Amino acid sequence: MAASREQTITQTIRNYGDRLFRFIRGRVNSDADAEDVLQDVWFQLSRIVDLSTVENLNAWLHRVARNRLTDRYRKKQPEALEDLRFGDEDGEGAFIDDFLPSSDDTPEEAYFRQIVWETLYEALDELPEAQRDVFVWNELEDETFQSISDRTGVNIKTLISRKRYAVQHLRERLADLHEELLNF
Repeated sequence: MAASREQTITQTIRNYGDRLFRFIRGRVNSDADAEDVLQDVWFQLSRIVDLSTVENLNAWLHRVARNRLTDRYRKKQPEALEDLRFGDEDGEGAFIDDFLPSSDDTPEEAYFRQIVWETLYEALDELPEAQRDVFVWNELEDETFQSISDRTGVNIKTLISRKRYAVQHLRERLADLHEELLNF
């Protein structure tokens, strides 16, 4: 029974490994990051007691990979928010560090940074998947619209439009928080 299970896992890795790596690699900045996420997927697969309970293995693997990628972008350090630009394509708009207190690392400022970070992720979760993905890929993962378009097959103008709607939503959500922090 155990030998059959190991054989099934080995065959699954052979069958889906390259395709899954390419899927993940298109959503992270380096091969090393893609390998880390892929390793997490294989670990999750190895934890399943009865592999026959998974109806569509390909879909399951991709869903786990997407979940790991989402977890990965949520775990980014708050300091990375300072580089997050909420401007439009013309470069106009607020910067995330306008919302954050100075980085003197006092407990209060660390707390405020954490609140901003959590609010940003809550706001991202409220977005439709297409808008959220474009925003995350372009802003958090520094992927160009051209590379996103090449990978997804979606027109660049459509991607820019989706990002614009995402930025509008995020600005609204963070504006309320900004006012609260100013009045604190």
